[in-house]
Amino acid sequence: MSSAADNLASNLNLSKFAQATELKKRLWFTLGALIIFRLMSHVPLPGIDPRALATLYATTQGGVLDFFNTFSGGSLERMSVIALGVMPYITASIVVQLATALSPTLSAIKKEGESGRKRLNQYTRYGTVGLTAIQGYFIAVGLENWGASQGVVAVVEPGIAFRVAAVISLVGGTMFLMWLGEQITSRGVGNGVSLIIMAGIVSQLPRALVNLFEGGRTGSMQPLMILGIIGLALGLIAFICFMERAQRRVLIQYPKRQTQRGLMQAEKSHLPLKINTAGVIPPIFASSLLLMPLTLVQFAGQRAAGESAWGDFMISVTTSLQHGSPLYMSLYAAGIIFFCFFYTAVVFNPEETADNLKRYGGFIPGIRPGKNTADYLDFVLTRITVIGAAYLTVICLVPEYLIATAGIPFYLGGTSLLIVVNVTMDTVTQIQSHLLAHQYGDLIKKAKLKGGRPR
Repeated sequence: MSSAADNLASNLNLSKFAQATELKKRLWFTLGALIIFRLMSHVPLPGIDPRALATLYATTQGGVLDFFNTFSGGSLERMSVIALGVMPYITASIVVQLATALSPTLSAIKKEGESGRKRLNQYTRYGTVGLTAIQGYFIAVGLENWGASQGVVAVVEPGIAFRVAAVISLVGGTMFLMWLGEQITSRGVGNGVSLIIMAGIVSQLPRALVNLFEGGRTGSMQPLMILGIIGLALGLIAFICFMERAQRRVLIQYPKRQTQRGLMQAEKSHLPLKINTAGVIPPIFASSLLLMPLTLVQFAGQRAAGESAWGDFMISVTTSLQHGSPLYMSLYAAGIIFFCFFYTAVVFNPEETADNLKRYGGFIPGIRPGKNTADYLDFVLTRITVIGAAYLTVICLVPEYLIATAGIPFYLGGTSLLIVVNVTMDTVTQIQSHLLAHQYGDLIKKAKLKGGRPR
């Protein structure tokens, strides 16, 4: 049986795609949904002058808007109907999860199972609508006054009609993206929201690479710097792959059980604890929390700059929170570390795991079942989360520092690479799981046709 399983695993390759009909449908659906996402990024808000907008955006490149533009796949640069991307949805998810951990009422709803999960998802959707409406209004007001001092106006006809149309368009675009992500998760392959974020980042890479090599051709960048940038990216990818696969295996032993031959045999297993249990969630959460107020401050600051002391204060806040600044990096690191521990506590419950082990007779050698097992798992998880938080902080902050000091293009930032590599690894793992399930299904069908019976 083991040799058959080994042969089956060894034959798991891309040539089996032609036979996996269900998997092909899921892949085509995912690809089609991502194409729709990219097409929507070129649909502008009503009442926007594209040429004036491009001129104004060129004056703010390198700031927080450039960071937001990378995550939205260029939608913010074109001020499309999905300019806010899925960031309001992610922010609403943060708020709901924080409230679930702090509120006994929401915690009780979470324990209701599938019905509780649906209720929390509904609260998240309501929060997404509210956040998108607030951000959309400030963006609309900011667009009306953006560039007024330079004599360039991005809005053709400013006024209440434009603001209402912009808010409705942005809310509709963000809600459509949220729905599209849910459809990808249920009917496609991979996590829909993560794939949308990854598609936005990857869509910027071709143009960025062209600019990189164009800089080498024109002499603005030295060949050694270009090679160093490529080497840094490859090194980061290799390090991310290694750390994402790293895990701490806790030995689990089950009591001796009598086999068919009358032998007493003890079973051993392992409880795998990933070094980075939280995945890409901490950098996304931390960046989204920084992006939401910074975006509002930048637009409001553009409007009120020079008109009042408050406008000048907002401009100074935006300047002090630019990428690579000590304040930005400190807040970013603090956010990553906090969400590493917070999200790990959300997705892994030591008490529940200890109860499950006790229920099925499993135990950790040398540790008593029950509370002692929960304390031990919490101790081990805390230690490895420290390593995971340090890894994420280094991956995200070192490129940010190099971007600020050495002028490395922003698209090679650690957060972008972390998201792309993680989402790619998760998607490939799901594809392999579908292929393996399909081949096992074929193996069972062949065994039934041959008259094979289980023994």
